[in-house]
Amino acid sequence: MIEKAIEGWHEVLSCRDAGERNGLLDALLADDVVFYSPVVFTPQRGKTVTKLYLAAAGATFEGDEGATEETGDSSSGSGGFRYVTKVLSGDTAVLEFETSMGGKYVNGVDIIRCNEQGQIVEFKVMIRPLQAIQAMHAAMGAMLAKMQKGADAA
Repeated sequence: MIEKAIEGWHEVLSCRDAGERNGLLDALLADDVVFYSPVVFTPQRGKTVTKLYLAAAGATFEGDEGATEETGDSSSGSGGFRYVTKVLSGDTAVLEFETSMGGKYVNGVDIIRCNEQGQIVEFKVMIRPLQAIQAMHAAMGAMLAKMQKGADAA
């Protein structure tokens, strides 16, 4: 089932239409999904908050070019988010990614676990180096505040 979940995740990342992407996430995420952020101590529980964090993370990465399958080539220089390694086993995937944020190189992994229906039940993000974590913390805080203001105005 993890293959189905990762196929769905790649579809979400390649989608340019926000409404369609939101619909794809609704189908892909289990209602009780748990999101583990690299900059927030407590797990974030539920589909609504997980979608918020994933949208904020996507909006903070430079070179919004979507994800590609692992290329093995980290020298493309695009600055865009890309997966460079993929390991699938049972109900779990570990996807190593590279991107940049605020001019800083970011290297990390998404650890994704799914249920028997192929829905994501756990999404954990780990990032390095420390400068990247600090840049992400600042950018995510600003993006979440902006998104919250937009939701309050609606």
